[in-house]
Amino acid sequence: MFACRQISLTHFRNYSFDTFPFGQKIIGICGKNGSGKTNLLDAIYYLCFTKSSFSRADNQSVKDGFAGFRIEGDFIKDVKAKKLVCILRENGRKEFLADDEAYNRFSDHIGKFPCVMIAPDDVSLITEGSEERRKFIDTLLSQLQHDYLEQLIDYNKILQQRNSFLKFAAERNSYDESLFEILNNQISEKGNFIYERRRKFLSEFLPQVLQQYMSIAEEDDKLLLEYDSQLNNHSFEELLNQNFQRDFYLQRTGCGIHKDDIVLSLNQSNFKNIASQGQRKSLLFAFKLAAFVTLKESKGFSPILLLDDVFEKLDETRMQNLLQYVCVQSGAQVFITDTHKERLQQAFMKIGKDYELIEL
Repeated sequence: MFACRQISLTHFRNYSFDTFPFGQKIIGICGKNGSGKTNLLDAIYYLCFTKSSFSRADNQSVKDGFAGFRIEGDFIKDVKAKKLVCILRENGRKEFLADDEAYNRFSDHIGKFPCVMIAPDDVSLITEGSEERRKFIDTLLSQLQHDYLEQLIDYNKILQQRNSFLKFAAERNSYDESLFEILNNQISEKGNFIYERRRKFLSEFLPQVLQQYMSIAEEDDKLLLEYDSQLNNHSFEELLNQNFQRDFYLQRTGCGIHKDDIVLSLNQSNFKNIASQGQRKSLLFAFKLAAFVTLKESKGFSPILLLDDVFEKLDETRMQNLLQYVCVQSGAQVFITDTHKERLQQAFMKIGKDYELIEL
C-alpha cells in the first residue's frame, strides 16, 4: 500500500495555509481554471521528486508577496507512516526531510516515493524535440536505478566542464592536451554507462508503450518506436575523435548521449507530422502508463498517479478505457482534476468505485 493521506501547503503558489486530507484511493479535484487544481497535484509531485513537475525555479512556486514556501505530506508506504517536508527558506535555500531527517543530497530521495504525472503540457513529449523524450526516460530510469541517476549527474557536470574547456581553448587558440584527454576519458566512461542502461531498458520498455497504445486507441496504427543514439554505430571515443575539430569550432560537445532520442514513426513517416490529435494524445498516455507499469513491477507496489485535466485530451471511448485501467485495474491512488464537477462524478459512477471529491 502506497498513498498520500494528507498534504499541507504554506505560501505555495496560490495557497496561503491549506490542508487537504485524502481518505480514498480515487480523488477528484474540481474547480475553475486558476483555482489551484494543478498546483495541488504539483505539490504532491514535489514531495515525490523534491522539485516541481514543471521546468521552473523553486522561487517561482512561492506565493506572491512571500519569500518561501513549505509543503508537508503524510504518506503510507509498506503499512508505515512517512512524513515528507519540502521547505524553501527566505534566503533561497531548499531543504528536504523524510521523517524529520534532512537529506544531504536530494538525489537520494528519488525513486523512494514513485509517482507518474500526466498534464496538458506533457504533449511536448510527442510534439517537441529530443530533449523532452530524454528527460522522460531519465526521470523514469532515475526512479528505477539510483546508480543511473548518479552517473547522469556526473555526466552533465563533465559535459559542462568540457564545454567550458572548449570555449576557453577557442578564446586563446590553444589548449592543455593532457587535461582534454582526462575530460574525454571521463565523459566517455559516464556516457558509455548511460548508453548501455538506456539501450537495455528501452528494448523492453518501448514494446510496453506500443501495447498500452493499442489498449487505449483500440486499433493498429502501424506505430514504430526506436531508440536513436550516435553510440548505436560508433563508440564514444570514436565520436569524440571524429568531432574534434567541429567541437573546437562550435565551442561545445556535439556528440554523445545528450543527443539521444526516441524516433516516433507512423506508417513509415514522422509521427508528429501526420498523427491526429487523438493519436498524439493516445501515444502520450501510452508512454505514461508504460512508465507506471514499469515502476509498479520494479517497486512491488503502485506509484501514485496524478492526472491533470485529462478529460479535455481524449474522446469519451479513450477516456473510459483510461479510467477503467487507472481507477479499477492499476491498484494505484489516483488524483484526477477537472473543471466540471458533474463530469467527474459521472465518470466515477460509471466505473463503480468509491471516490472523494475536493472542490476548490
